[in-house]
Formats: sequence, C-alpha cells, structure tokens
Amino acid sequence: QVQLVESGGGLVQAGGSLRLSCAASGRTFSNYAVGWFRQAPGKERKFVAAISWSGLVTNYADSVKGRFTISRDNAKNTVDLQMNSLKPEDAAVYYCAARFLLADINYASTRAGGYDSWGQGTQVTVSS
Repeated sequence: QVQLVESGGGLVQAGGSLRLSCAASGRTFSNYAVGWFRQAPGKERKFVAAISWSGLVTNYADSVKGRFTISRDNAKNTVDLQMNSLKPEDAAVYYCAARFLLADINYASTRAGGYDSWGQGTQVTVSS
C-alpha cells in the first residue's frame, strides 16, 4: 500500500479558498486512482471528488460541483483539491484515499470502499 499524507487544511472565511494536497510516498502515484472524502463531527464519511490515474476521468459530489477541482501531477506524486467559494458546511476533516490499478485507467470510484489506502486527514474549518 502507498502512504498518503494530506496537507493544506486550515481556517478560512466563507467564500474563501483552500488548496489541499495529497502526497504519496513509498512508490509512484501514477497507477493509483485517488479520491477525496470528508467527515464532519458526528457524521459519516462522504465522497467529495475522485480522479482516475489517467487523469481523464473526474467525479464530484453534487454539493461541490462547480466549486472544487481535483487534479493530479504524477511526476510530483501529488493529487490536489482546489476548493473555492467555501461554505460553513464544507468544514470537515478531509481524507485522501488511493487504489492501485493495473489496467482500469478510468477508475474513479465515489465509494469509500473503492480505495484501500488512506491518509490521516487534514482539518478544514470555514467561518461564517
């Protein structure tokens, strides 16, 4: 399994932006589909965005479409989540997750069960 480390979380005012980054260590990221999930206190973990290892397929939760953008740089072993127009309801711990794939270049699962490596999470707080 690949080790994942999230960064970029913090406190931002509503309407502001943050850029989260998920870095892989231990092996190349290029054959991994990557997803971002978030979990608010007392709530279940929810899908946010995902990107195939080819970068050709991206999926977004309806609640973040048009505001968040997922992208990857396989040369740098990173997957970023640009979050714009943040709302208080976006506040949560954000986790990145990855799954190694040999052939399915368009795999970008929206399910937590579709990934087998997880980071420790980064806190995003949005003040109103």
